[in-house]
Amino acid sequence: MTDETKSTQGLAEGAPLAGAGVPPEDHKASPYSWYVLSVLVLIYVLNFVDRNILSILAEDIKADLGLRDDQIGFLYGTAFGVFYALFGIPLGKLADSWHRVRLMTLGLTIWSAFTAASGFAKNFLMLGAARIGVGIGEATASPSAYSLISDWFPKKMRATALAIYSSGLYIGGGVSLLIGGKIVEWWNAAYPGEAPLGLAGWQAAFIIVGLPGLLLAVLVFTLREPLRGQSEGIVTPPPKDPFRGFFRELVAVIPPFTLIGAAQAGERGIALNLAGAAVIGAIVSGMAIFTQNYVQWGAIGIGYYAIFSWATTLKRRDPPAFKLIWGTPAFLCTILGYGMVAFMSYAASFWAAPYAIRILEEAPGTAGWWIGGPGAVAGFLGVILGGRIADWLRQRNPAGRLITVAFGLVAAAPPLFVMFTTNDTTTFYIAAFLQSFFGSSALGGAAATTQDLVLPRMRGTATATFFLSTTLVGLALGPYMAGQVSTMTDSLSTGGLSLLIAVPIGVTLLFFAYRSLTQAEATVLERAREAGEVI
Repeated sequence: MTDETKSTQGLAEGAPLAGAGVPPEDHKASPYSWYVLSVLVLIYVLNFVDRNILSILAEDIKADLGLRDDQIGFLYGTAFGVFYALFGIPLGKLADSWHRVRLMTLGLTIWSAFTAASGFAKNFLMLGAARIGVGIGEATASPSAYSLISDWFPKKMRATALAIYSSGLYIGGGVSLLIGGKIVEWWNAAYPGEAPLGLAGWQAAFIIVGLPGLLLAVLVFTLREPLRGQSEGIVTPPPKDPFRGFFRELVAVIPPFTLIGAAQAGERGIALNLAGAAVIGAIVSGMAIFTQNYVQWGAIGIGYYAIFSWATTLKRRDPPAFKLIWGTPAFLCTILGYGMVAFMSYAASFWAAPYAIRILEEAPGTAGWWIGGPGAVAGFLGVILGGRIADWLRQRNPAGRLITVAFGLVAAAPPLFVMFTTNDTTTFYIAAFLQSFFGSSALGGAAATTQDLVLPRMRGTATATFFLSTTLVGLALGPYMAGQVSTMTDSLSTGGLSLLIAVPIGVTLLFFAYRSLTQAEATVLERAREAGEVI
């Protein structure tokens, strides 16, 4: 029997979910809550070390495997991001129904093993397959963590707690550059000729950073599972068959099994699914022909078609969740608006090290030190301050958190411009610091907003949907676009500057989110009941 099952034992099936253990207005997080948060931050640090280390290794990988910038962008963004997004949906559903601590333990073990396996890759396809495995494993982390944090911390502290968790993104990204560059330099200096197992420095780096996650998984397994919904008094007993929803969503999102889900809605469902596939296929085919990159746009097409199939299936299977997520313009505009922040931030952080090494002629260890160290500090400070300010604004304005999201998008643009136009190393490092600082300030407000717009039982699914925009919009398109433009123009500077297109698009989306957020949050319970939720 799980801890969560014990906590909810005695709840009558079909009984109202609200009312048990309603927290007082002055409720504060317990010391154990802060301990759990510290472990979750450590997991997220390792998450981004394993994800982002490709940046500092990119130039060596490119030379060793004979790759282009667009292929490097594909490996970092698309190969990882598409499968991270797709598996995030069923794993998000599993986080809403199963033991979240065990799910994170399993995921951490998987992505750490695939990170280490990246060190044995001998070509583009092998490295791509390993990156897919890392993406699938890491898809367990944030849906579980967001749901756990929302239960361990009261609503008034949610943006702050989520921002602290999210600081692991920037710490991990910075640490990956620091240690990745040093490992490569140390390995190549120690073995200028024949190396153990014939491994190059970049391969050794993957193996060295992948192994610690297997040890951390043991610690994660010891965390307690909280009562789901305890922070808001909306107690949600665990389902009798938690894996049923997982497999249902897995079939709904993985082509060609998506046609099975569509067929359950009859001829109209199949027709709608095929029409969506045709439209998406036509768009990505055009992009593939234009860029001559069929692997990239084939993967993007699969991802977007899968998401379309899943959303239409969710509408039939769980109308309340569909209503509060896909049927809420404020939710969609928030995640897409933040997706534009991620579009710039992911690409800028990834291509910063290659720009310093290739254009400014910095050594990998030096570039890793001056980008990674200050970048980790900047991201940590930015996300924490942004989260605190978002909570402060939320107390004065129901839609106030979105102001910090818009600020993070707009304020990060000038430093990005300087980064990819300067030839002075000091100016470049200062600009990279500011870009990371401002861009990171948007995350806490955006994440907390998505959690406020759904019911506790939907948090994992909502988080997975939020990460669709950060991955299929931000991660899968941003780094690739900069690499594609760099390949086409033979200018990494031009590739970096192309990212500024995200600013006007993001500001427009966030403006519409701001206008509709207050009413959307005030009517969550009402709209859920109208869609069939029993509360």
